[in-house]
Amino acid sequence: MKYNQYKFKSNVWLYPGMAGWHFVSIPHDVSEDIKKQFGDMKRGWGSIPVLVTIGKTSWKTSIFPDKKTEEYLLPLKAGVRKKEEIEEGDTVTILLEIRV
Repeated sequence: MKYNQYKFKSNVWLYPGMAGWHFVSIPHDVSEDIKKQFGDMKRGWGSIPVLVTIGKTSWKTSIFPDKKTEEYLLPLKAGVRKKEEIEEGDTVTILLEIRV
């Protein structure tokens, strides 16, 4: 794998608010490495641009730091969830590439 790629599994969860956003939390060890290696690339709200692949679907987005857990959060678009038949509580395998 490239130095800027990470592969991991995580559970899909629903933000407890009215917006209905679905997220996956990036594991703590991966989040720490991303912060260490690419933290200087952060943009607004501490976001870092990424390319994500789940199943056969790839898209560009950003990950965001969660100050409570000190992990990054990856939002899952509704279109991606629909294409890949992903629901809250599912475990997904993610290939995440930091866009350098």
